[in-house]
Amino acid sequence: MKRKLLLALISATMFTGAYGGDWSTIKIGTEGAYPPWNGTNAAGELEGAEIDLAMDLCERMNATCILVAQDWDGIIPALQNGKYDAIIAGMSITSERMEVIDFSQGYATEPATFTTQSSSALASTGTSGPLNLDLASSAGELAKLKSLLTGAVVGVQGSTTHENFVRQELGDSVTIKTYDTQLNLELDLLAGRLNAALSDSGSMEEFMESNPGLSFFGPKLGGGQFGPGVGVGLRQSDTDLKAMFNKAIDEARADGTLSTHFIKWFGKDISM
Repeated sequence: MKRKLLLALISATMFTGAYGGDWSTIKIGTEGAYPPWNGTNAAGELEGAEIDLAMDLCERMNATCILVAQDWDGIIPALQNGKYDAIIAGMSITSERMEVIDFSQGYATEPATFTTQSSSALASTGTSGPLNLDLASSAGELAKLKSLLTGAVVGVQGSTTHENFVRQELGDSVTIKTYDTQLNLELDLLAGRLNAALSDSGSMEEFMESNPGLSFFGPKLGGGQFGPGVGVGLRQSDTDLKAMFNKAIDEARADGTLSTHFIKWFGKDISM
């Protein structure tokens, strides 16, 4: 099948109309700053598991796609304003977001995990297994986590499910610092300006590979504020485009390609 994907880095300040209703051309917004989900290489080119996934889905939909780099804190408003037609950017499907946009079916899931400096007392507490926040039984573990982090300075990327969790579950016991990008969060943690950071485990693992001195601790968080998984963000009115993405994701899952994209970039299969 002929590849029909046009990669374009477009300034976040430049407005261009979406192609609503004519899906032979589809604009896709992505952050380009959240590796290995989506990142930008030294040549200024978008790369990552979701960039490969976008290329794959566009081929299956027989569409020419334009990738648009957009800062995270404006990624939903830009979709609503017609700058692009879809978001593929490690965005979790949550009830809060579904009040203003829609989503395709989920295509991946990765737990949220706390990270700290390896020399800290928090690191010595070690890691524990998955904690499903949708279960009533999680309350006891959350109480232990809150006690452990009382008085700590905790960093999160702003406007994320990680920020929502920290504010809702730990907000009255910790000092919260928010960051515009995952990288700035990681750098402050490495420099010791934070006691802990909460983020997607895959993105932090990517940073830790080349920046030793950090360790995970606590449970692997899922469900609750983090939702059931990551999907394509869409305008609520674009039901036909949603059906196209769902069909393409089904096909990629059935032939194994969906798994292949994530194994390549994460070193493991986080597809769903």
